[in-house]
Amino acid sequence: MTTRTDPQTIAQAFTAARAAGRSFDSYPGTPPATLAEAYEIQAAAIARWPAAVKGWKVARVNPAFATQFPEERLIGPAFAPNVHHVEPGGTAQCPVFDGGFAAVEAEVVIVVAADSPAGKSDWTAESVIPLVASMHIGVEVASSPLATLNDIGPGAVISDFGNNWGVVVGAEIANWRELETIAVETFIDGQSVGTGKVTIKPGPLGALAFTLNKRAQQGEILRAGDVISTGMITGVHDIRIGQQSRHVFAGVGEVLVQITRATATSA
Repeated sequence: MTTRTDPQTIAQAFTAARAAGRSFDSYPGTPPATLAEAYEIQAAAIARWPAAVKGWKVARVNPAFATQFPEERLIGPAFAPNVHHVEPGGTAQCPVFDGGFAAVEAEVVIVVAADSPAGKSDWTAESVIPLVASMHIGVEVASSPLATLNDIGPGAVISDFGNNWGVVVGAEIANWRELETIAVETFIDGQSVGTGKVTIKPGPLGALAFTLNKRAQQGEILRAGDVISTGMITGVHDIRIGQQSRHVFAGVGEVLVQITRATATSA
């Protein structure tokens, strides 16, 4: 029988490494075996982190892990200092952990219109529409002190802030209600690394519904102004410090990201 590692021990290891801007080589204990264990560690880590939560990243659970982690998506916190708003033509400066995991993902980002009602956990892609203040083109910058975090599985990813270290909020998709899909392409240092197409419903709207339901189940709500990074479109693309990514959303605009080295921080 596998002995469970104290959630506080794992949370302390990850938050200390993130605060110091350093990486490490192996998971700090026994990875969580269930969703409940994973989110318990995540909650402990959020409590240890001094910055305010300003939103959430959403990702699909790999079907290979569906039996062990039986939810279609997972969430992780995005902290206020790591939410980057960029104007057209601007470049977001986003840190990652040297020696750890680092990737960029083109995503649609939703800004929440109002505090969600407490206890409501039956949201759908249709019913969330009034809670959308705006929808934007954007990027998730995924980074962890542990390079193998994704390989270990969804439980490990959830436990370490969902492997998030940045949400870039780009130009508004003003006509999102009239769109069914948006074609997207990602470039790293000028080379195309992936293409895809996002379906507004059930994609981003479904991700918002999942986040609302998950937070309600955790006894929490979403706040007005929270950003929800709704899931990768062109793939998860490894990236190195010093590289630049460009994410082109057909008919809407593009988002530029410059990758920098994470340093010691107090938040």
